[in-house]
Amino acid sequence: MNVDTFHGVIAIFGGFFAGVMNALAGFGSVITLSIMIEFMGLPGNLANGTNRISVLAQSAMSTLAYFQKGKLSFKNSWPLIVFTSLGALLGVYLAVRISNEQFLAAFKYMLIGMLLIILVKPKRWLRKTITENHHAPWYHLPLAFAVGILGGFIQMGMGLFMLMVMVLVGRYNIIHANALKVLIVTLYTTVVLIVFQVSGLIDWKIGLIFAIGQGLGGYLAAYLASVYPKADIWVYRFLVLIVIAVLIKSFGIIPWLQSI
Repeated sequence: MNVDTFHGVIAIFGGFFAGVMNALAGFGSVITLSIMIEFMGLPGNLANGTNRISVLAQSAMSTLAYFQKGKLSFKNSWPLIVFTSLGALLGVYLAVRISNEQFLAAFKYMLIGMLLIILVKPKRWLRKTITENHHAPWYHLPLAFAVGILGGFIQMGMGLFMLMVMVLVGRYNIIHANALKVLIVTLYTTVVLIVFQVSGLIDWKIGLIFAIGQGLGGYLAAYLASVYPKADIWVYRFLVLIVIAVLIKSFGIIPWLQSI
């Protein structure tokens, strides 16, 4: 598909903001998929595959920033990485074979529960647990596998679900959880991207344009979150804001937002 200057600029700026969202919370794919489908006219399944290029760029750059600032720890985290990645492989298997319309219809109702969980006892999201010195309960692994299925299937919302599993169940600090989340996304998206490519569901020109903005946004957000003393508080607030915004759009509470 040919991309004119106007759409190219929108793609880069949209990708940048999506990168910021994904590095700190999630739902960046709401922006990128909306632009690809609504503004560029890509079919849903092609947009789903193409979106993984910028997701890989953003998660890799965010991982680099968190690693450089010492916020990424691998100790006691390998089971989580493995289970989530295995779930993602199952998710992408489903993605290339079935439609995602029914999932999207149910997804907005899941958001209501997610918002309630986030708002009840916010201190649970701001714990100071040091990742290296704690042991998460065993049942966070099957939950991580389920989240991985979501990530492989459509990616949108995976970041928030992953944070919920790691922070509320695994008892990770929210900044360390974000760092581990983007590492996991980097690992499984590499494989998922290959599957979509083999299935002929990627437009590389559009995907690489989005990747420029999303990679920059992801690196900048992760870097600032790593060095700012009260980053965990602001990340939590950003998390709440993102979920509320997605709920408003999903339920059409503000009609003109439906065109975004």
